[in-house]
Amino acid sequence: MRFARFCADGAEYYGVVEGGALRVISGSIFGEYQITGQTYAIDAVKLLAPVTPSKVVGVGLNYKSVAAAKGVPYPDDPILFLKPSTSVIGPAEDIVVPDSVKQPAFEVELAVVIGKTAKNVSVDRALDYCFGYCLCNDVTAKDHIPKGQPWTRGKSFDTFTPVGPYIVTDISPDDIELVLTVNGVEKQRGRTSDMIFGVRELIAFISSIMTLKPGDVIATGTPPGGDVFAKGDTIEISSPVLGVMRNKAV
Repeated sequence: MRFARFCADGAEYYGVVEGGALRVISGSIFGEYQITGQTYAIDAVKLLAPVTPSKVVGVGLNYKSVAAAKGVPYPDDPILFLKPSTSVIGPAEDIVVPDSVKQPAFEVELAVVIGKTAKNVSVDRALDYCFGYCLCNDVTAKDHIPKGQPWTRGKSFDTFTPVGPYIVTDISPDDIELVLTVNGVEKQRGRTSDMIFGVRELIAFISSIMTLKPGDVIATGTPPGGDVFAKGDTIEISSPVLGVMRNKAV
């Protein structure tokens, strides 16, 4: 199934995507819900970020091909960082680049949406705590990450985590294709089968450190090609199973 969060008639809704229509949901997608008879056309609503997470947990250096290109060994454990909920925007909203940021960079990623509270879960049971998947752009201010310093400053600007367009359930995360273009020119193409730590391992490892809540997002790392962009650029992220989102940098 595909779940969308959207704004229509001055109100916010969750809905199930069926073709070009959204069937409104009553209740919580993370608990009990019912599909109502109320429907909207997708092209008549504003799609919002499909979740409002308490936190976004990012993962660095998680693609084998990236490690190979850098000439560095695979990390022994996932490299984690946090992004604030205020950085999250929807699949068509603008990425607002502050004047102080001179080197904003794009990074296409698979986002994992947690479906129920997870703490100290096993690798074997990890996917039981996953609600679904969506696309993510882990926008990074490269000039705000001094060498050897934590990444928080460069990762945390408002609007620097576009996610969407939908949460897709009932698919395998093991070999999803991810593509990113800037102004129509392909910049990144990768598959999640190239990840060093897969989704199961990431959920288990992260939940051994912090409690993951329903709606929390894990940004699982980026394939090769992440690079800088400029104000005025349109960044499109797509996947055959997850959809398409486009964000303009302003």
